[in-house]
Amino acid sequence: MNYLEKIDKNNVPQHIAVIMDGNGRWAQQRGLDRSAGHQEGVATVRKLVENALNLGVRYLTLYTFSTENWKRPQAEVAALMVLLFESVEEEIFMKNNVAFRVIGDVEKLPANVLERLRACEERTSNNDAMTMVVALSYSSKWEITNAVRSIARRVAENELSIEDIDDNLISDCMVTNFMPDPDLLIRTGKEQRLSNFLLWQCAYSEFYFTDVLWPDFDNNELCKAVYEYQQRQRRYGKTGEQVVNEMAK
Repeated sequence: MNYLEKIDKNNVPQHIAVIMDGNGRWAQQRGLDRSAGHQEGVATVRKLVENALNLGVRYLTLYTFSTENWKRPQAEVAALMVLLFESVEEEIFMKNNVAFRVIGDVEKLPANVLERLRACEERTSNNDAMTMVVALSYSSKWEITNAVRSIARRVAENELSIEDIDDNLISDCMVTNFMPDPDLLIRTGKEQRLSNFLLWQCAYSEFYFTDVLWPDFDNNELCKAVYEYQQRQRRYGKTGEQVVNEMAK
């Protein structure tokens, strides 16, 4: 089925977050080293950027490397860092007018990788067709802990009172404060969990889980996820009748 033809272009999620799972299993199924799966996964990312842009998505956030991933075998982590360094291709973002951003505890990254990431951020900062965000050395627990520390410090310094603390303030203290929360979160590779990704931000996101391994996630799979999103009614705690009545006004 061609899902692109079924999509309502007036109801495309403005922010899609993706947990890219299955690179290693994709390689193992083919008798290849896990690094081959990661390389293929990078190719999928390149295609996804253009496909999401063509749909009208404004923000695309990719869970690339978690804080827990540092626990993986040293050889695999080293290979991932090399691949990450090589895969930051500024020209792709410039050609498509896409801004590039990084979130996470990036100071843990190798100096050459971090330097390349920052340079790409700087060069693409004025691009405005879409923003692609890469979550690197990221976890929600790390992010929320830092936000709590920041707020506590401001209270201790009498910059804030306890009564000033609300969900808007907390959101402002998150590393994602420059973009809206995800409308749709996609996870490939069969697993059905968030894995410490955007826990605060995904409070009302729609979730889409697929058995498709990340290297096989093509444009039709993206369109299928968006189509499934469009079949849902986003109520935010309200009743279905309330939502219908508000849309009719």
